[in-house]
Amino acid sequence: MSSSSSDPAEVQFRFSPPFIVVVLCLGSLCGALMQSLVIPIQSELPELLHTEPGNASWAVTATLLAAAVTMPVTGRLADMYGKKKILVVSAAVLIVGSASAALSSSLAPFLIGRALQGAAMGYIPVAISMVREIATPERRAGAVAAVSATLGVGGALGLPLSAWIAEAFSWHGLFWLSTGLAILVFVATLVVVPNVRDAHPAHIDVIGILGLAVGLSGALIGVSKGSEWGWSDGRTLTGIIGGVLVLLVWGWYQLRHHDPLVDLRTTARRPVLFTNLAALLIGFGMMAQMIVLPQLLEMPEATGFGLGQSILQAGLWMAPGGLAMMLFAPVSSKLINTIGARVTLAIGALVISLGYVVALELMDAPWQLMVSAMIASAGVGIGYAAMPTLILDNVPESESGSSVGVNGLMRSVGTTIAGAVMAAIMTSRTTALGSGVEIPSLEAFEICLVVGAVAALAGALIALLVPSQRRTDQVPQIGGAGH
Repeated sequence: MSSSSSDPAEVQFRFSPPFIVVVLCLGSLCGALMQSLVIPIQSELPELLHTEPGNASWAVTATLLAAAVTMPVTGRLADMYGKKKILVVSAAVLIVGSASAALSSSLAPFLIGRALQGAAMGYIPVAISMVREIATPERRAGAVAAVSATLGVGGALGLPLSAWIAEAFSWHGLFWLSTGLAILVFVATLVVVPNVRDAHPAHIDVIGILGLAVGLSGALIGVSKGSEWGWSDGRTLTGIIGGVLVLLVWGWYQLRHHDPLVDLRTTARRPVLFTNLAALLIGFGMMAQMIVLPQLLEMPEATGFGLGQSILQAGLWMAPGGLAMMLFAPVSSKLINTIGARVTLAIGALVISLGYVVALELMDAPWQLMVSAMIASAGVGIGYAAMPTLILDNVPESESGSSVGVNGLMRSVGTTIAGAVMAAIMTSRTTALGSGVEIPSLEAFEICLVVGAVAALAGALIALLVPSQRRTDQVPQIGGAGH
């Protein structure tokens, strides 16, 4: 299955390229599913794990942190050692993490499992960059779009699926399901994904990995916990300021290292820089609706604006949004091939913004919020497909995995900031419900929707700053040539 040719059309794989792409989509979907797996049972975790609510909240934070740190690292390792090896290792990590969470009845092993599940999300950027090794030029945009769409689809479908399993069976069943899926992904990746000669040997930048992990963890923990700890709390300030300082030192070190974990000179190129900034804002836009709309659906009707849906019902109302992402991936592919990835990314961001505007006007019934979620999700499907295309079109072959990983990191940063901003808005504008119970007011939800719309609109404007190219296939091939 190895090849020395850089043109996939000339390479004979054991399995057809479309089937290989399906396997890469499955692995990416399962990785993305881990993000929303515990959301339906989050309020019950303190009792299930015999711990305090503040400790249980790390079940989500640990996954997001591990994913953010891991994506650029796995991308770089894939560039160095070959993409299939890292895909297989990521799937194995998902098995171990899922089994650990499934077997847990206390906090520590559960958090270890959740962190490993987050680390397994490194599969996604490697899978996206692997598409360029598999698909012919005329099919690349569609294949990249399909794999990229799984980022949003996994999160959207995870809500109703996990709510149903937790309600019908037990919370351990969630993680036995993810264990089974991880085993399937491991076997399918091992058997179906071909070995291509795509390694670019280099030295492992251990200090770069540690610096990125410490800096990102500090900054993202401070941001994600700010609403819970208080924005003036010493822990919050230490995390954010300390993390930023470590990242500044890390950047200085990367610029002077002969084999850096992340080539900052490449990421500073205008096409890559503006694509990553747009990724941050579009990640913000995607996560904002995932936070705000389910809460609106689940608010008691006694509030006058809540829709009184159960967790499972809310998940089911949100699920069509995940399908919209997948359905609009082919649309994104056609747009990329006709008008270019830059304009396609801007269109995707504008559609996300439109979804928020619709939600502002239509929030009186569950089906109305479902429509707004589908519109915003369609924009996510369009935009998420265009981002890696822009990245791969503007970076050297030897940095494809690392660069797509950094793009994934920027989306994760956007989702983390969205969570912090939405929480701050929700807690700053509340109304009384019953005796001494404070809940977010209607004004808080409206402000959140406006902020989401503005963030997505800003993402569209930044996307238009990416230099245009005449054709997306007139760039250096990301192929399987040996070196």
